[in-house]
Amino acid sequence: MVLRRAAWVGLAMLGADAAAADPIVGEWRTMDGSLADIGKCDAGFCIVMKTGDWPGRQIGALKASTPGRYSGSVTDPRDDRTYSGRATLSGNTLKLTGCALKIFCQTETWSRN
Repeated sequence: MVLRRAAWVGLAMLGADAAAADPIVGEWRTMDGSLADIGKCDAGFCIVMKTGDWPGRQIGALKASTPGRYSGSVTDPRDDRTYSGRATLSGNTLKLTGCALKIFCQTETWSRN
């Protein structure tokens, strides 16, 4: 009986973790072919480069605003400038946009790896 209860609690916790996983979490292929990892951090999600010229470098921090939409900041690792950022998730495609002064924007489209 104790073993069954422990197994049930373990399964319930597994289900809770799976349900808590956000669709943006995972490994993404950037436009230049590098890999970036998006995972939970603090109260949102951090973008950390896995490969390419900046492995291990955090290049963004986002929070969910509505389902499939995120906002926060993104950093261009080439010049170390941080911009107002937003991301839109549609299936296995992520459109990541960084803007300076909310009018000069650049968007990259990433795909789930």
